[in-house]
Amino acid sequence: MNYIITGTSRGIGKQLLITALKNGHQVISISRSKTEIESELSNKLILNWTEIMGDLINDATFNRLEKELSDWNSVDVLINNAGYLVNKPFEQLSTLDFNLSYQINVLVPSLLIKMCIPFLKDSKIGKVINIGSIGGVQGSVKFPGLAFYSSSKGALATLTECLAEEYKAINIHFNYLALGAVQTEMLEQAFPGFIAPVTSAQMAEFIYHFSIHSADMINGKIIPVALSTP
Repeated sequence: MNYIITGTSRGIGKQLLITALKNGHQVISISRSKTEIESELSNKLILNWTEIMGDLINDATFNRLEKELSDWNSVDVLINNAGYLVNKPFEQLSTLDFNLSYQINVLVPSLLIKMCIPFLKDSKIGKVINIGSIGGVQGSVKFPGLAFYSSSKGALATLTECLAEEYKAINIHFNYLALGAVQTEMLEQAFPGFIAPVTSAQMAEFIYHFSIHSADMINGKIIPVALSTP
């Protein structure tokens, strides 16, 4: 299968990349900095990997992806994992904080999906998995300082539902995994000192399993994946 995974330089994204490659899939990864995984994989598996280093708010990164996709017949799974979190009291948040939160958490996944639609269409069942937050689900517990993060992830959840309806006739499935506390650098930024009950490797294994075994049977759903919040 052909995978595109964003935000792979650390945490869940890095573990997802390793898991997909170890299971023999072709992967294009996109991240702002180099993903150090060579010591964990054989040279044979690394041949299945194309790394794009760049900021997804820049046109150059999308141009590189477009070039790489020209060699692929289809995209089977797009995992929008990259995210941006700012942790500040609401009155201290700036316009830049707002722009970055919504650019990276909403606009970038939208543009990636748009670029990949023709390739997802050519897959037997194209699957888009948007990685969100339980904090972006209406009615869940909310925390001070995370207004832009949670609200932008809420927008991504609604976008997921909209696109699932729009593309169901051509068999592209869209789902949103609302993650709870996972031990990552982003969790430490949001909740300093908190120890999560789930590791990034454990969550990556769940997401990978979902992409293989469940995402072709589920469409347009907001799925909580949480042992704790946080």
